[in-house]
Amino acid sequence: MRINFNSPLYYYLAISAFFGTLFSFGQANPKTYCNPINIDYTYMIYNAHNDLSYRSGADPALVRFKDEYYLFVTRSMGYWHSKDMNEWKFIKPKQWYFQGSNAPAAFNYKDSLLYVAGDPSGSMSVLFTDRPKEGEWEATPSILHNLQDPALFIDDNDDAFIYWGSSNKFPVRARKLDMKKRFRPSEEIHELFNLEPEKHGWERFGENHADTVLTGYIEGPWMNKFENRYYLQYAAPGTEFNVYGDGVYIGDSPLGPFKYAPNNPFSYKPGGFINGAGHGSTVKGPGGQYWHASSMAVNVNIGWERRIGIFPTFIDDEGLLYSNTRFGDYPHFAPSETDKEGGFTGWMLLSYKKPVKTSSIKEEYGADHLVDENVKTFWLAEKNDENQWIEIDLMKPSEIRAVQVNYNDYKSDMYGKIPGLYHQYVIEASIDGKNWNTIVDRSTNKKDVPNDYAVLNEPSKARYVRFKNIHVPTPYLSISDLRIFGKGYGKEPKKVGKMTIERNDKRRGAIVKWNAVKEAQGYNVLWGIAPDKLYSSWLVYDIDSLELKSLNTDQAYYFAVEAFNENGVGEKSKVQLVE
Repeated sequence: MRINFNSPLYYYLAISAFFGTLFSFGQANPKTYCNPINIDYTYMIYNAHNDLSYRSGADPALVRFKDEYYLFVTRSMGYWHSKDMNEWKFIKPKQWYFQGSNAPAAFNYKDSLLYVAGDPSGSMSVLFTDRPKEGEWEATPSILHNLQDPALFIDDNDDAFIYWGSSNKFPVRARKLDMKKRFRPSEEIHELFNLEPEKHGWERFGENHADTVLTGYIEGPWMNKFENRYYLQYAAPGTEFNVYGDGVYIGDSPLGPFKYAPNNPFSYKPGGFINGAGHGSTVKGPGGQYWHASSMAVNVNIGWERRIGIFPTFIDDEGLLYSNTRFGDYPHFAPSETDKEGGFTGWMLLSYKKPVKTSSIKEEYGADHLVDENVKTFWLAEKNDENQWIEIDLMKPSEIRAVQVNYNDYKSDMYGKIPGLYHQYVIEASIDGKNWNTIVDRSTNKKDVPNDYAVLNEPSKARYVRFKNIHVPTPYLSISDLRIFGKGYGKEPKKVGKMTIERNDKRRGAIVKWNAVKEAQGYNVLWGIAPDKLYSSWLVYDIDSLELKSLNTDQAYYFAVEAFNENGVGEKSKVQLVE
């Protein structure tokens, strides 16, 4: 068909194509984000001979270089680049150095970006480049040996240090490096600190710190210097657990002595859809706002199946480092919104436990898993073709603002960094279940989006939401959760009333109970070392009590609880002290 470029038809097609592009990729410059971040995670080659296909991203080293950002991740066969920490593009290096790199370290040193990867049983080099976007790197001689989870730090006076540690026995250790001899390490090894689970409840092994036999792992050190003080961060107790978090010791020199921070763990996300906030790195982002990137556990196919989360991070008036993980997997303002400090948007979860229908169900992986707020459960369709769909009834008309589609890898049989992967789908909305309009259009998308987060250009009032599959790169269509965010038109829940707290477990834990609030969907349990320092939070659904085992024995705590539902967050309860 020939088109007259002066005809109304031409202008209709042009306008349709323009708005179709906007819908296909969401907002041109997204102003919000939702954990886990949506990057094209690499399929792992680890244990491939056992047919354990899974994609993963973990142990992030996030650094700023020439006012742009680079994200290095375990065994990713490359790294990601971003100008604003919103949109990330994968870079495949021209050299082989990144092929199997584990728990990487990176550092911005003057006009060069430096990189070291862990190798617990061999030698390694310090890589350097002034052209990371081009993927061109050079290597020093292999002078570092047998280091797991290294961290590189160069002070303002050019004193250089390497920290390392990943063990349930040995402490975090450090060596000074000789910059004049291409990072040659000194003979002296400094043992800095180890776990003390008898004092620090959060350092105990297991899901919910419940393992009383095995010892937790101390790993993933990372050093930052803030206002002439040295913050040496570390992870515990194990990457596969919901309670994986980061603590910090603070000192006046790069080798200490260091003092344990009383608000540890400073980065902690044990509740919600996806858990974990450990083995991370802290960077100064756009506008001078600090951000902490860390590992989040999927743990479906294997314990090393993980994703990356980022959390706004702060230093308070006492010099204490803390990350804000409250509603940590709900939409937050993006790093580019420099006046928002990564704050919560207030968009609530509309899809939790709502009635859901699907085109098909394979085996025991039912439709209810799509709305249960658990990344470890999933729906599995009979086929992966364009005839597969999901329909969720929100029960009431609501204002829809964003959607997150979290794909699951079920027997994917895919390994390594595979080019050309992409996902395509559309999402429709309806008031009456009969008349539908498209609110998200990924029908022409050519990007790999395993945790796709789509923000609507305009809010949509609807009761029904329908996902229609077009293409997935995997042999099966499987989704862990289809999460719909926005606001209901009702009232937020009332203030939580009576609350009781009983400290137990040799002061390492507490049992928190509260009176259930009518119409509450869930609760945030908040605690901290002062009434205005409730830095830690644990999001729960459908319950009115919580046993937490993450307290420090020599510390008094303040607690509060806030209720929330689809309409918003209720007033925080009265803050209560527990000695």
